Amino acid sequence: MAPELIRDGKLDRQATAEALRHFLESLVRASGLELKVSVRPVSAEGSGTDGEAEVLADLDGRDKEILLERGAEVLKAFEHLAFKALRLEPVYHEKIHIDSGGYRALRFEELRMTARVAAERVQASRQPFRLNPMSSRERRIVHLALKDVAGVRTESVGVGEERQVVIHPADTKPTK
Repeated sequence: MAPELIRDGKLDRQATAEALRHFLESLVRASGLELKVSVRPVSAEGSGTDGEAEVLADLDGRDKEILLERGAEVLKAFEHLAFKALRLEPVYHEKIHIDSGGYRALRFEELRMTARVAAERVQASRQPFRLNPMSSRERRIVHLALKDVAGVRTESVGVGEERQVVIHPADTKPTK
């Protein structure tokens, strides 16, 4: 954990934004990609609740399509490297969103909609519904989207890159 970024158990938004900006600008320079880095802290009143971003970064420019190819593999790699460089514990990862042209924001909204539609299907059919494998952050978005939905519960099953969310009718027992 980078002590200068965490104060009283909370992310120091301004210090984190500055450190992230510095890291991403260095990474973009080293990569040779033509991208502009924009990083800003989110105001304390604006977020900080479960799963909400506290620092937003956007990478935009001529080479943004390279970041977004193959399911945004390079963008996700940049994010992974940023977390390692900032030495942030996983609990703080959800507080930092790195995006390019709104791609990830759209993907996260897509996941919330998919989760709601799947939950309605489970409520109607009383049968579990298994979503496609996804990253831990994406699974967390699904779990959070459905945590207050009556009549369903969620669980993650599987290992590694094959880990999936299963939506169950609320009255069934979790698998072990």
